[in-house]
Amino acid sequence: MTQIVVHSLQKTFKVPRRQAGLRQAVRGIFKREYNSIRALDGISFEIGEGELVGYLGPNGAGKSTTIKILSGILVPDGGVCRVMGRVPWEERIAHVRELGVVFGQRSQLWWDLPVIDSFELLRDIYQLSPGDYLTALAELVDALQIGGLIDVPVRQLSLGQRMRCELAAALLHRPRILFLDEPTIGLDAVSKLMVREFIGRLNREIGTTVILTTHDLDDVEALCSRVMVIGKGKILLDGSLKEIRRRVAHERRLIVELDGGYAAEAIAEQVPGAQLIKLEGRQAHFSFEPDEVTPVELLTQLSARFAVRDVLIEDPPIEEVISRLYGELRI
Repeated sequence: MTQIVVHSLQKTFKVPRRQAGLRQAVRGIFKREYNSIRALDGISFEIGEGELVGYLGPNGAGKSTTIKILSGILVPDGGVCRVMGRVPWEERIAHVRELGVVFGQRSQLWWDLPVIDSFELLRDIYQLSPGDYLTALAELVDALQIGGLIDVPVRQLSLGQRMRCELAAALLHRPRILFLDEPTIGLDAVSKLMVREFIGRLNREIGTTVILTTHDLDDVEALCSRVMVIGKGKILLDGSLKEIRRRVAHERRLIVELDGGYAAEAIAEQVPGAQLIKLEGRQAHFSFEPDEVTPVELLTQLSARFAVRDVLIEDPPIEEVISRLYGELRI
């Protein structure tokens, strides 16, 4: 079942044009000039119920603008947008009852109050019954391990602790759709893994639809079955990570630990069919095209010429794949 329908969505912002110098500053008071920035240039997509979609693009590509329109915060200049059959900015009260939003750089928790006070305020805003609220609170406290945090003022929490509380706040009313805008930004490794695991479990076990915008590509690789890439206000690619890899990076990587020290030039000359990317101590990293040479053939060549201790075959890192994709799409 399709939950989100976007067709030819457009949004342009007017930004004041400012020039250096006192004279230009005084002139700008009386006659202000503007630049028009097209954040969304006719994007279209559909998202089905229960999908977990990664929404990728460089800074300024239009990711946050899309999320703000889908959540009813912004009104587009043109196009069609329906979320669960509703126009978000026209039916905001009914819309937000089934929507959860977490902005990594914004907070919906009251800074100087204990976390539980913000939860109780949200309980009243969403008009939750005491039973539903206590049940949801108990489940979220247990799943996100925030039992020792809810009586602490928000300003005293670490970033990772606060983000877990932000997730709980966004899910107290049991939304059907969750928008996450940079939810793991700045988190340490432990907090990041905890948040990532929780999001995956929420999608798998409850069926919550999740749209994730992030620059942390480990999050995307761990969670997302589908990826949309936006650049210059346009959807440039829509598919799985496997399809993106197939389009951008055909090669694979062979990492070999050698039993002894060798010069990079000697290794590169002795292994035709593969390119030596780097040599770190005794670990040699090769790139090869599987259609041209098989891993077995490469290992046979290496074993005949060098003493090999360990071998690892993997795909190129997802960061490298996406970086190449941005270059190919010129965004």
